[in-house]
Amino acid sequence: MSDAGGMSDAIDRLHRAILAARDEDVATSRTARLLAAGLPKLGKKLAEEAVETALDAQAGDRERIVAESADLIYHLAVLWAGAGIEPRQVWEEMERRERLYGIAAKVPKASRRRDAVAAGPR
Repeated sequence: MSDAGGMSDAIDRLHRAILAARDEDVATSRTARLLAAGLPKLGKKLAEEAVETALDAQAGDRERIVAESADLIYHLAVLWAGAGIEPRQVWEEMERRERLYGIAAKVPKASRRRDAVAAGPR
């Protein structure tokens, strides 16, 4: 799975599995337990995984970076499911940004603020 389409397919499959796990027993399903804990807990877990990935990067431990990145992507997908976000919505935002700024560019902060104001309250 070396292409971007393969990655998005994998995340789409992960998302579907997470949604299916939502109704499983929280005593036996870690995913169901995370989803039941709510968005604050999901955000905390995502942040913890991001910090672990960053620390492994600082240490230059490529194997741990790969392992922690997989955990980070899992927790991001769980957070999306908990927030009712479909991966398709993220892919659409990425495509929009690519059209405006290029694929390897981050959206400038001033543009994000303008976009948020234009979108109105959530």
